[in-house]
Amino acid sequence: MGVVVNLDSGPERQTSERSPSLDPLINLTADDIKDVNTLIVHAMDSPVVLIPQLAGHLVAAGGKRLRPMMTLAAARMCGYKGERHKGLAACVEFIHTATLLHDDVVDESSLRRGLASANAVWGNQASVLVGDFLFSRSFELMVADGSLDVLAVLSHASSVIAEGEVLQLTTTNDTQTGETRYLEVIQAKTAQLFSAACKIGALVANRPKVEEDALETFGMNLGITFQLIDDMLDYSAKQSDLGKTVGDDFREGKVTLPVILAFHRGNDTERVFWRRTLEDLNQKEGDLEYAIELTNKHRSLQDTVERARHYGAIARDAMGIFKDCPEKAALIDAIDFCINRAY
Repeated sequence: MGVVVNLDSGPERQTSERSPSLDPLINLTADDIKDVNTLIVHAMDSPVVLIPQLAGHLVAAGGKRLRPMMTLAAARMCGYKGERHKGLAACVEFIHTATLLHDDVVDESSLRRGLASANAVWGNQASVLVGDFLFSRSFELMVADGSLDVLAVLSHASSVIAEGEVLQLTTTNDTQTGETRYLEVIQAKTAQLFSAACKIGALVANRPKVEEDALETFGMNLGITFQLIDDMLDYSAKQSDLGKTVGDDFREGKVTLPVILAFHRGNDTERVFWRRTLEDLNQKEGDLEYAIELTNKHRSLQDTVERARHYGAIARDAMGIFKDCPEKAALIDAIDFCINRAY
């Protein structure tokens, strides 16, 4: 396992009286989330026993339900008083869970949130097919909602996420990947669902387009922030922080922003190392430690956090048009929580 890099001592660390937390968001959406969980359990039901077993395994593994909480909080912030947002939050969670199942197969991952991944337990074929089932269930929930506008947003998000998965395949093991292409991948693969989850909160509340656009922008930039920190953590955090071992991206040959920055800032010898370990996947004992050393040497971890702060600031500005309320404060706090995971 690689050395854990301590970012606390750097100038990037911003102190505050209170550590950012998801607790306000969790507390505000707690009652709605209970209903969402009931909907999820009901929608996972199937006479094919393996389907609820496998899907339930992943759902039971944990996760903060961040994306569905975004839908619930956004709808309430926009003044929505009905129940539609609960079914749509469940829909968002099904899309997310389906992508996790497919991701683990593509990445050949054996762990998910610290537990054996579904593909490690039941195999790749079952994981892919159950992922397809969950995608199908999500579309049933969209149709049940009855809004063509909501259907358009979530179906578009599903197709963009799939495009992002394929695009990531073209960047894996390719050290020539630049920051622009990397951002295209994480916008599609991660941020698109954050964006859609937030936007539909305004849609169900029949809010003006300017508010739809604001929530879309907020979600997109929060999603980018979230993924930037996630990718940074792979070279700096303990296994308990990640729910997976340090260096998973490195071992899989993924070219993320910490690598991109270190590669372009390094010398010829260092670039030969990155090509050997990531392109050829010819990795030896001590390579992960050296990779972490290079990301620290070239400040690529710190600068990845700074990029995250930039997108977090855009997300925060997008919320300016909404009236102050507990939901707005909780959503903004989620930005700082995502960034604070770096420390």
